[in-house]
Amino acid sequence: MDVWHLLIDIVIILGASLLLGGICLRLGQSPLIGYLLAGMVLGGPGSIKLIYPSHEMDSIAELGVSLLLFGLGLEFSWPRLMSLGKKTLFSGFLQVIVTATLGALAAKLFGLNMTEATAIGAMIALSSTACVLRVLNDQAEIDSSYGRNALAILLVQDMAVVPLALLMSVLSQPDSDTSFIWPLLKILGMTSALVVALYVILNIIAVRALGTLTLKENRELTVLLAVATGLGSAWAAHAVGISPAMGAFVAGMFLGNSPFATQIRADVSSLRVVLLTLFFGAVGMVADPFWLFQNWLQVLGVVLLLLTGKTIIITAILVLLGKPFNIAVATGLCLSQIGEFAFVLGTIGKDAEILTDDTYQLIVSATIVTLFLSPYLVIYAQRWGTWIDRFIRPGMRQHAYVEQRSAHYSPDFIIIGFGPAGQRASLPLQEIANRVLVLDLNSAGIRKAQEFGFAGQIGDSSQPEVLEHAGVPTAHTAIITLPHHRTALQTVEEIKALNPDITILIRCRYQIHTQEFLDAGVHLVAGDEENVGNELAEGVRQQIASLEQSRQAHETEESSNAGEH
Repeated sequence: MDVWHLLIDIVIILGASLLLGGICLRLGQSPLIGYLLAGMVLGGPGSIKLIYPSHEMDSIAELGVSLLLFGLGLEFSWPRLMSLGKKTLFSGFLQVIVTATLGALAAKLFGLNMTEATAIGAMIALSSTACVLRVLNDQAEIDSSYGRNALAILLVQDMAVVPLALLMSVLSQPDSDTSFIWPLLKILGMTSALVVALYVILNIIAVRALGTLTLKENRELTVLLAVATGLGSAWAAHAVGISPAMGAFVAGMFLGNSPFATQIRADVSSLRVVLLTLFFGAVGMVADPFWLFQNWLQVLGVVLLLLTGKTIIITAILVLLGKPFNIAVATGLCLSQIGEFAFVLGTIGKDAEILTDDTYQLIVSATIVTLFLSPYLVIYAQRWGTWIDRFIRPGMRQHAYVEQRSAHYSPDFIIIGFGPAGQRASLPLQEIANRVLVLDLNSAGIRKAQEFGFAGQIGDSSQPEVLEHAGVPTAHTAIITLPHHRTALQTVEEIKALNPDITILIRCRYQIHTQEFLDAGVHLVAGDEENVGNELAEGVRQQIASLEQSRQAHETEESSNAGEH
């Protein structure tokens, strides 16, 4: 009977999550908010009490967390990490350290003990990977400057979950306030033993026992391998006294570098979605809407402090590492919320009695509010970043972001963005290379432009000062190949303000934005979708011609054979 009660509770949570998640999605919110609300409405304090929190539900939620980190481990690879660049990775590392440290100090100033303050610092250091990346993808902004920065920092934050979970485990030791060396060594020893065991099982035994050929013949084996590995590693970690999520992450990382990785990523996704939904529903049951409303002023103060503080920290770090101020602000706004992994760390802290009930409710409530605000922060990040830049630094010229060939260089052609599209567009200009200038935020693009014989400047094309230094007021033609349409549109507006008579040729990734560029004064719009369609159509025509030739040859051969008979 207990099993069937648990089953109906699971069905109710999933059904409510489906309904409320869909509503949130229609309202421009992350569906994660709907999952949290489902738990709050169905089983939280002050809810309709349709379901009741139970140990079994908490266990299922913990499995959801474990599979979340298992999936994260599948995506982790050293080459992918290095491709982000050392400066960007270092900015993510600094962000986690600085935010956690300052958060802990702030909590200490408010009267919390050092253990609880440290736990809070760890929780607020992380942002929402699921929410931010979903909105960036929906808005086609993942290729923007601040989108790429946010992606890199989020990846570093995701990697930091494991050491932060280890920190929470150390803090949970009874004598961690006085002597944490032995608990730390014990946890590290158990973790090392688990890592070695998982490596032997997954990279040696499983590979030799199964083999890629067997997996191709029987897809069921990849599902079984994924489930057995993800859940088994979580159980093993729990059995030796460390975080189950940490064990699942290590197992996912090993499998992510195995021959089974690609198929397992696909096969485990459905199960991960179900268990993760149950996790957020279980977290929602802990949140108390009445507590939130009764302490709304305190929650609002924490939310404002967190959003402002994280934005300032991320902005300062990126500016110190050479990023344009407006791009740094936009990145900070994107990542200013508290992420879903705060629930993971908070659950560990609450179960270990590191966090008091009031502190836990405050952080959970603040997290939910920041997640509500997060889609709007991401959508308007670039616009607000530019506005804040102009408000704080009116009239300042951004010499720091421009590398010029000469102070009076005045090109006829300006290429903005020198990726593959910009390089292809520049081919007709190589004969007059001394009259061409390339403007790009990426130093690699500038080096490539110099190989073509062009002048190169590093700068943000959405800034009028940068465009003025690049020679836009006297240029004849501007060629814009930026993949991000909002940055490209803002660049068009700034160019037209400096030189109304200039001819603008622009790349457009999505046909839906074509008319918007034409209304802004662009003379020629080259659409990626149209070009892809044209190339595919040409390929189809070639295949039709090939098919007709084959048929004609076949008919000729049959006629010849008939004539002989």
